Amino acid sequence: MLRRPVDPIEVNAKKTASTILDEMCLTAFQARALGEIVKIWRKMLAEKHILIWLGLAGAMTPAGMRKIIGFLIERRMVDVLVTTGANIYHDLYEAFGGRHYRKTCGLKDETLKVEGVNRIYDVLVEENKLCKLDAWIEKDFAEKLTDGYPYSSREIIHLLGECVSSSKKNDGGILASAYQAEVPVFAPALPDSSIGFSLMYANRRRGRNIVVNGSKDVEESVRITEDSSITGVVYVGGGVPKNFIQQTAVIASYQTKRDRSHKYAVQVTMDRPFWGGLSGSTLEEGKSWGKISTSAKVATCYMDASIALPLIAHALAEEKVNRKMAPPISLEQP
Repeated sequence: MLRRPVDPIEVNAKKTASTILDEMCLTAFQARALGEIVKIWRKMLAEKHILIWLGLAGAMTPAGMRKIIGFLIERRMVDVLVTTGANIYHDLYEAFGGRHYRKTCGLKDETLKVEGVNRIYDVLVEENKLCKLDAWIEKDFAEKLTDGYPYSSREIIHLLGECVSSSKKNDGGILASAYQAEVPVFAPALPDSSIGFSLMYANRRRGRNIVVNGSKDVEESVRITEDSSITGVVYVGGGVPKNFIQQTAVIASYQTKRDRSHKYAVQVTMDRPFWGGLSGSTLEEGKSWGKISTSAKVATCYMDASIALPLIAHALAEEKVNRKMAPPISLEQP
């Protein structure tokens, strides 16, 4: 019990992020947990045939995290991304030149409403510019879609990535990076976003019949886990992205009659397990469902993801990992 002492961290201005995270593994509380996440993620990257899922919830794009996700995709530190429609929408907004702004103290929401400014906690964005993007999705992007064809969210996001890449607006964001690295991106709750309601407007106001098929999302994602030798998961936040990835293991196990539970699992969350919600549920709880392997290497850090992500990404960047031989993913393109 008493073989592993806590080692105090000594300050040294020349330390790298990777070194600091390693030393945090020898401390306590959430510092230790964050260090363990980097340690386990490194082990995932060292596996030859592993497929790594990333679940990204919350408003990480408006918070300034989009290029971190783009970096993880470009370096194939993740192989499949599951996120919210909002993160994709705001990434598209910035890829086309839009900006999010830091809120200053004293601004009242009533004033913001009059001035046509929307607020995401301490982030501001111009409503009229969002409306222009909505109109582009409804009219111009919708022209790329075939009436009656059952699109998965992945197929729609792939086409959005194509638009960004073809416009030469790749600034290291999510859409362009995923398109160029051929990393599938799912947004299972895509209708719960401005992308979703803009496509609905194309149907209502322009006589289109654009179909977003949620069952196709399930089918495609499950096949990815079925076709993988071993899978690992990284959860940033919870919600739909987390559960969507979790269920691929359960369904794949049922379909193949073999254990397809995820063999590595790390998560960064601010939610707590005692409310009974999925976002705060422990990785250990997932073992009871067959979502996480009973022998999986796991770590959970209770921390704001906007703090954790830059630290984790920089520590991994210093490893000079470049998984050029990432596992193949067989999915048809629209």
